[in-house]
Amino acid sequence: MLGYLTTRWQGAGDTKKTSPGWYDRNVSPLLLAVAKKACTHPIHTIVTIALVASYSYLGVLDKGLLERDVDSASGRVDFQTLLAGSKRLRVGEETSWQWEAEEGRNVMLKEKAQQIALVTLVFPESSTINSAPSQYAVPSNVSAELLPSSSSSFSTLSHDTSLAFSIPYNQASDFLTAMQEISAPEDAAEIQGSDKEGTREAKKWMMRASKNGSAPGGVRNWLQESWTSFVDLLKNADTGDIVIMALGYLAMHLTFVSLFLAMRRLGSNFWLATAVLLQSAFAFLFALAITLYLGVPINMILLSEGLPFLVVIIGFEKPIVLTKAVLSASLDARRAAEENRGDGETLTIQSAVQIAIKRTGFEIVRDYFFEILILVAGAMSGIQGGLRQFCFLGAWILLFDAMMLLTFYTAILTIKLEINRIKRHVALRRALEDDGVDGRVAENVARNNDWPNDRDVQLRSSSTTTVFGKKVTVPKFKVLMVAGFVLVNVLNVVTLRFGLTPSKVSHVSGVGATPPLDPFKVAGSGLDHIFKQAKTAGTSAVVTVLMPIKYELNYPSIHYAESIVNENDSTFGTNISTHIVDGVLKSLEDPFLGKWIIAALVMSVVLNGYLFNAARWTIKEPHKPLEPPSPSEVQDGAPSMAASRVPSMHMPTPPRTPGPEDQNARRLQPLAQLTPLSQTLRPDIPVGPSEEQQRQPNRPMEFLEQRLKEKQAPSLTDEELIELSLKGKIPGYALEKTLGDKTRAVKIRRGLVARTHATRETSTLLERSLLPYKDYNYDLVHGACCENVVGYLPLPLGVAGPILVDGQNYFLPMATTEGVLVASTSRGAKAINAGGGAVTVVTGDGMTRGPCIGFDSLVRAGAAKNWLDSDEGQQTMKDAFNSTSRFARLRSMRSAIAGTNIYVRFRATTGDAMGMNMISKGVEHALTVMATECGFDDMKVVTVSGNYCTDKKAAAINWIDGRGKGVVAEATIPGNVVKSVLKCEVEDLVQMNISKNLIGSAMAGAMGGFNAHAANIVAAIFLATGQDPAQVVESANCITIMNNVNGNLQISVSMPSIEVGTIGGGTILEPQSAMLDLLGVRGAHPTSPGDNARQLARVIAAGVLAGELSLNSALCAGHLVKAHMAHNRSNVPSRAPTPAPQTPVTGAQTPITGANGLMPLTQANGPLPKR
Repeated sequence: MLGYLTTRWQGAGDTKKTSPGWYDRNVSPLLLAVAKKACTHPIHTIVTIALVASYSYLGVLDKGLLERDVDSASGRVDFQTLLAGSKRLRVGEETSWQWEAEEGRNVMLKEKAQQIALVTLVFPESSTINSAPSQYAVPSNVSAELLPSSSSSFSTLSHDTSLAFSIPYNQASDFLTAMQEISAPEDAAEIQGSDKEGTREAKKWMMRASKNGSAPGGVRNWLQESWTSFVDLLKNADTGDIVIMALGYLAMHLTFVSLFLAMRRLGSNFWLATAVLLQSAFAFLFALAITLYLGVPINMILLSEGLPFLVVIIGFEKPIVLTKAVLSASLDARRAAEENRGDGETLTIQSAVQIAIKRTGFEIVRDYFFEILILVAGAMSGIQGGLRQFCFLGAWILLFDAMMLLTFYTAILTIKLEINRIKRHVALRRALEDDGVDGRVAENVARNNDWPNDRDVQLRSSSTTTVFGKKVTVPKFKVLMVAGFVLVNVLNVVTLRFGLTPSKVSHVSGVGATPPLDPFKVAGSGLDHIFKQAKTAGTSAVVTVLMPIKYELNYPSIHYAESIVNENDSTFGTNISTHIVDGVLKSLEDPFLGKWIIAALVMSVVLNGYLFNAARWTIKEPHKPLEPPSPSEVQDGAPSMAASRVPSMHMPTPPRTPGPEDQNARRLQPLAQLTPLSQTLRPDIPVGPSEEQQRQPNRPMEFLEQRLKEKQAPSLTDEELIELSLKGKIPGYALEKTLGDKTRAVKIRRGLVARTHATRETSTLLERSLLPYKDYNYDLVHGACCENVVGYLPLPLGVAGPILVDGQNYFLPMATTEGVLVASTSRGAKAINAGGGAVTVVTGDGMTRGPCIGFDSLVRAGAAKNWLDSDEGQQTMKDAFNSTSRFARLRSMRSAIAGTNIYVRFRATTGDAMGMNMISKGVEHALTVMATECGFDDMKVVTVSGNYCTDKKAAAINWIDGRGKGVVAEATIPGNVVKSVLKCEVEDLVQMNISKNLIGSAMAGAMGGFNAHAANIVAAIFLATGQDPAQVVESANCITIMNNVNGNLQISVSMPSIEVGTIGGGTILEPQSAMLDLLGVRGAHPTSPGDNARQLARVIAAGVLAGELSLNSALCAGHLVKAHMAHNRSNVPSRAPTPAPQTPVTGAQTPITGANGLMPLTQANGPLPKR
């Protein structure tokens, strides 16, 4: 509540960020300096704070928060201590025979008033063993009267026996001293020791108040005594107080639940919320140690009553706000990395945390300041009853909580961001490997997807430290910690010979403070008895009701046990280092602190194990220098299986879709100067010969072969390498491995192809053609997308839209050479947006593979089909299939028989990958299990793909059962928009669609071709986003339906087999991944695998909807031919045709005809020059 108020004292709902004030400008740098140290060295920060918290815990124990008072811990009964918490009641004629409480002891009493002490002796758990002492144990020299005992509603929680006595007040001290030990009945008094040694003793009922404070404790005893104290508290407390405290604890636990739910919404199910609770616990320990050190009286009862309300009032809003700010800053940093802004800001995880501190740190500290002021005012007030002490403690708690937030919690956030980065990296790499991508290529793509990555750091040229601090400090820190632990153990062994055995931990008692007493609940029956006696005698009575005195059944020698440490031995006790070692060793024996150390060690082992595994996953294989092909490869022509080193390249992460306010405030940023990849990212590429060396004549072949054997091929000139390749010394496919420079390998291969004698009539032009090859990341191509690369083909790329799909606006990337296609799709998107946008539904998700298996007889084939269709066969094949991948999950399996062949159609979800390789691996394993473990060892796998899938072919099974993603997109266009934008009437458009797309396609016997041009949009988006163009055949299956609904046009497209993915294949290439970024679906979905691929399918279906709407409208209005003639006519002259094969081939450059005549053709390093 205080947090809620203080955040709103500054203004009434004004959310606009004003310029920082004087306090903000002066406080924020200090906060940034503290946070920078914490997030630069998070491990050091966490370990240091944990050690200080452990020391504070020892300080709290040394201050005796949980121990008895000194007077009651010396083995004797102190009457004044037992009087603490007692209540004085008076009854008589002056009170109209009503019980009245006396606030002070200096009250004038009548001479005839009796002063009585009412004492209740409690013997825990004595009713079950019948070992409670009898009333005859009362000493004879004391006038004690046995009173009837009182029962409590909480008596079922314990089986105690109580004896209540009425004693003259002046004899109460003697009575309690005599009752310090009570002999137990013979059946309960166990005997230990021997008569011969004089150590024979029996168990007695011992007053717990006389127990020695240094007696042995332990967790079990502490828990037992804490439970007993809690039950006593319930027995003696007022019912209203119990209800209020129960509500307070319930609200506190609801606050904890709210914290976990809030952190879960931010992406952390457990660790961040646990870190917040641990931060608050450390702040409480620090504050408690300081409060006790300053001498402010604090007890356990006060803490148990006040802490729940402090937690509820303050809450955990500030860590949640800081977490949100850190996540927002990390997203902004990713966008900054994508935009490549040259503002010099370091792109690291630490910088994201510091930006968050800069944005919200002052507001958080300001709220802490106001809350501390309120608590300080409460501590300075004159209100009694513990409020001042608790306010004093609460102010210190908030102060340390603010410090922990800026140090401990920021360090935790830094580690959390780093672990999330590692998880994303490993998940993406494994997904690519499951989809069949080479391990090194998958690792490269995963590194490119990281933020921050190597390119961010290199472009900034900064000495930014890693998340765990500088690389040198962490090992030193670990060595110092290990050395410290070894030194402690050595000192422990050395001090044993001097008698400096660590002292026992002080016994922990549950009687940390005196609970409030309700006399009528403690001794209601006894007070009624005294009331009757006083009224009958007509005399006044003053009754002092003491707190119940508890006993325990124990041996006297154990009860009065002294500490084994010799307090008077000061030989080494005065030595400072001895005190330190003794304190450390004493702390290690503490039951709670020992378990805390064990838990910390376990967490350290788990964290180190995870990070080591992450490092192993990330750097799975070391980068090895490239080697030239072996002689066997040169002679046999076998392809090399070794992949080359994969340097890191930059790939932007999916940007956050900006809102209207972001778009209005966003300004165009100047383009950063591009640095060649060879200089920035790949400094270890072998250096080739200089331009002057390139112009030198070729050296002898023997010399060239010798250099090749010595692995010095990169030092040879381009002409020498081409000569070696033409003579078969370097295979064309091995150029990348031999040279280590993939761009140079592409250049050499172009020359090799152009000078190959067998194809000289057609391939001569390639070496100096306009096909570009420079400034391309071939690391993502090699071993993954294409072989024998000679360049890349730039395609015109346009964007259609924006189009509103399921409430989100998108630009549709379309790579095409067909004019009017992008413009037409944009016109359809405009009409759809006017009707409220498109709505999509995913009706199916599952890639298929249909292997063919054969048998020698029809009987065996039939038996196999029946087994495959049975529940046992389905479950067995499903378990085998699912064991091959973390993403592939078999959803259905159907079989068909043709003669002795069986065709099985496996249908499985494959996450965000298109999944052909993933499902093929699962099918192979499932068939192996079927043959080896299910009794079909006579079956033969004819082919893994038996065209029952069906892949890259038109087939009715894909149209009927679907393949990939099944999507239906629908939109309603108002009638006036149809007229104004589409230039036709609704009814005319509906009738034309029936005649063309439905009847016309049926007349042609189409399978899934009940549309105008769905393949146009599908192919364009496929090329732009890195999908498999061959799968346009089945992905373009579409039926377009139009209806006239109340004068408005309802149009829908149903596409049952869109085969797309957002990881693997061509999606790893930088231009294609940039287009996936444009749609916000690049890579694997972080929380729900498959959502990105399904969203891409939705967008494609919406694009097809827009294209269908526009083209059908143009056909209806008769505008199609006019539009094509207007947009496709170009005045730019085209290139002259390639010379006929009969043309003699010479070494001269081939001219081309330009606009003004002949123009020499130059070597192409990029796109066409301007004309």
